[in-house]
Amino acid sequence: MSDEKSVDPNEALADEWAAALEDQADGEQSTGTEAASFDELTDEAVSTGSVNMDAILDVPVTISMEIGRTKINIRNLLQLNQGSVVELDRLAGEPMDVLVNGTLIAQGEVVVVNEKFGLRLTDIISPSERVKRLS
Repeated sequence: MSDEKSVDPNEALADEWAAALEDQADGEQSTGTEAASFDELTDEAVSTGSVNMDAILDVPVTISMEIGRTKINIRNLLQLNQGSVVELDRLAGEPMDVLVNGTLIAQGEVVVVNEKFGLRLTDIISPSERVKRLS
């Protein structure tokens, strides 16, 4: 026979939970470290590089350029064919929108480079405002 006392697993678990809750009440996690805190994201912090964004730099996003929009009913949609003209809600010469995952981040004008269309950015929303719009 063993001299060791038998410990009830439920009692041991209850003791661990009690200790963890006590640590949490003291503002610390069970590992003894302080709770995580996050600094405010500002334009200055982004431009000076003091914000570590390495964790999100490889996240893929969808970027699209939008000339304009319009609403038409299904009857007119079904009547569209090759050569049809759809009037958009923008005037000729107005800047195009640059969207990332459907969120406006910039505006620009159309350019042609090596026979391919491109967009020259003319107005960019500040980094902190872009992050706010993406969330």
